[in-house]
Amino acid sequence: MPEHVMIIHRWTDRYADYAAYLDHTAHRVSYLTTERAARHLPTEQAAGVRLVDSTENVKAVRAAIDSLVEQAGPPTRIAALQETDLDLAADLRGEFDLPGQRADDLLPLRDKLVMAERLTAAEVAVPATAAAPDHEAVAAFAARHGWPVLLKPRRGTASAGITRLDSAERLRAYAFPRDVEMLVQTWLPDRILHIDGIFTGERLGVWRASRYLHTCLEFTTGTVLGSVEIDDGELLARIEEIAAATARAVFTGPSVFHLELFESADGALTVLEIGARPGGAEVPFIWREVHGIDLMAAAFAHQTGTEDRTARTVADPAGVAGWLLVPPSVPTPCRVRAVTSHQGAGPYTEVLPEVGALMNGGGYEHAGARFRFRGHSSAQVEAAVRRTMRDATLDCVPVDPQAPAQLVVVGCGNPPYREYALSAVAARVSTALVQRTDIDWQRRYVADRFRAADTSDPLATTRAVASLLTGHPGPGAVLTWDETLLESTAAVARRLGLPHMSPEAARRCRDKLATRRLLDAAQVPSARFRHVHTRHEALAAAEELGRPVVVKPRGLAGSIGVTLAGDDEQVARAYEQALAASFPGIRAQAGAIVEEYLPGPEISVDCAVFDGTVRIVNVAHKRLGFAPYFEETGHLVAPWHEEPWADEVPSVVTDAHTALGIRTGLTHTELRLTPTGPRIVEVNGRLGGDFIPLLGTLATGVDPVAAAADIALGRTPRLTPVRDRCAEVRFVYPETDGTVRSLDLTAAAAEPGIVEAIALAAPGSELLLPPRGIVPRLAALVAVGDTPEDCAAALDRAQCAVRHCLTPLP
Repeated sequence: MPEHVMIIHRWTDRYADYAAYLDHTAHRVSYLTTERAARHLPTEQAAGVRLVDSTENVKAVRAAIDSLVEQAGPPTRIAALQETDLDLAADLRGEFDLPGQRADDLLPLRDKLVMAERLTAAEVAVPATAAAPDHEAVAAFAARHGWPVLLKPRRGTASAGITRLDSAERLRAYAFPRDVEMLVQTWLPDRILHIDGIFTGERLGVWRASRYLHTCLEFTTGTVLGSVEIDDGELLARIEEIAAATARAVFTGPSVFHLELFESADGALTVLEIGARPGGAEVPFIWREVHGIDLMAAAFAHQTGTEDRTARTVADPAGVAGWLLVPPSVPTPCRVRAVTSHQGAGPYTEVLPEVGALMNGGGYEHAGARFRFRGHSSAQVEAAVRRTMRDATLDCVPVDPQAPAQLVVVGCGNPPYREYALSAVAARVSTALVQRTDIDWQRRYVADRFRAADTSDPLATTRAVASLLTGHPGPGAVLTWDETLLESTAAVARRLGLPHMSPEAARRCRDKLATRRLLDAAQVPSARFRHVHTRHEALAAAEELGRPVVVKPRGLAGSIGVTLAGDDEQVARAYEQALAASFPGIRAQAGAIVEEYLPGPEISVDCAVFDGTVRIVNVAHKRLGFAPYFEETGHLVAPWHEEPWADEVPSVVTDAHTALGIRTGLTHTELRLTPTGPRIVEVNGRLGGDFIPLLGTLATGVDPVAAAADIALGRTPRLTPVRDRCAEVRFVYPETDGTVRSLDLTAAAAEPGIVEAIALAAPGSELLLPPRGIVPRLAALVAVGDTPEDCAAALDRAQCAVRHCLTPLP
């Protein structure tokens, strides 16, 4: 069996390129990560992926690890490159008895008190340091060493939780954090250097030294943070001596390191701390881009026992690099109002947040505007950094979490099908709208909160959404129920830092081939399938899978182009129809899919997904017609908890969401109830269509539209049913292809049990029956009753009462 390498990952930027570090076809590589961090991972090459809200959520992480072990087997190597995850990886190596750093190896690198003791024993200069369990211990330390002092967590990162105390009065007012071991150190008013590089296990390998402009601690309080590499040969020689001594004192083997030193006014060097990982902020990027060395690759090799193929010397020893972080102008949470670009006028590259983006902090990569520099001397680079530091602005406005929220709907759909949804959202929260066309019937719900934009263009849509949120003082959100706009809306949410299904998950839902592959890899019950590009391949696939088969396009909607085919002629015709099929707003994808036919009734399951938890909102029985096509002619929402499949469906649906990486949003999953159990047909990353959410509200009192709005706003949706009735929609079709001359639903609407009779085709509409037309419906009739039979009887009466006149088409 190939090795199973488990990777714990939390960065959202391209800090590490795991596909370049390890052949994912020769090894089973699994990932434990977050929804935001999964965006740059080679997830479709992975043996398994599990998403958690945070890699510091111990319960969720343990459950995810158990799941990965069940899917891909026990790990043989574990890698975690971010500092906060080092402890978890070390503990797991101990549990699974794997090579690499264990907890004991990591102790002097993670526990700053042990680090200080180890370095003192090795005669390496460190500030005076002591445990700080309470106020008395700190007071005693200050009495010996004087004020001010620094209080910091023994296992902290990125200057989080560090406090400077200048007097006994400040100490008395200080509240120790609960369940956090603290230490106290003398405060040194010195400049701070950082040294990044590789320790071979015996000596320093390649390394670079830099001087901070301002400090990491000052950055946590809103000051810019910069860094410039040092080209002073005499200083570098002294740095090399203390860096080598420090590494030998704390490392038990080869490691990438990040060392911070104090540099006094007279040039004395004192160790602040050292970490067993690449430096943070822009350090890994400038090492790759300026020096030609991937520190992450070296760290990965050290942790997994693979060959370290990183260069032994920098590409240009005379080259000097630097970086700058500019925090928001006001404390987080805040929203970006304006940001200045300086690329070409100093930095060689920059990473800027979008105007309108929500800033919540969370590490250097999400701390604000980021700039990277290169030059031929420290003086040249420092001058460029300081110019940018002086001129750069990240102008933000505060966001009050307690103020009323605003939700921007992207795309709206036709009023017969979606006005009830817009009405439900507008009744719940201040609602705005972005769509391609000018505002019309929607104005009564959004007033002047409207922008026109090309909603198929994520950048244009982002700007439109941002303009609606930037002046709003409270939280913001974005939502779409339009299948064609799901991916672009997901991209908007990511750019603006808003809760939403990830763009990757949205793409997997939209691409039925990606869905099938991921469900198959995760062993979620689905359909056997083949991706075909020619008629010959389609016929061969049908022979292999067993006729009849279902032939479908890769990425359309509404069952368009989906055909049940038996003999060779039907398969060939179905393949051509799948290639020729189209849906407004959706671009066709290469090839078609041939699937095994799943016998049994079909249901749809609407789920609310928040914090990674999948909750079923309602279940609808699907009515199909116009065989061999799969036209949806109606839907019935009815009590389902006593059905024989009630225990299986939730687990299958949950597993499908896990396999596709869906952790946020309101979803619509279609299943077939086959003789061998429930099997997934497809998962859609948006509200159900065809009035199914309305049926759910009528039947249970739980409004899926309101749930979708709450999830978009980051709120826990209300999902407890208040009734248990039945609701059904039946669509009325013409008898033949034709042009609508008139339609009268007055008598149908008056039938007992009918709560809605909705016209779907205006006079002059041309309706073509499948497979020639797209949902050629005259009307929708909605009934409510205590039993399915009650609904059916009401619908039968109402359908007979529909009056319409058509002009037949040739």
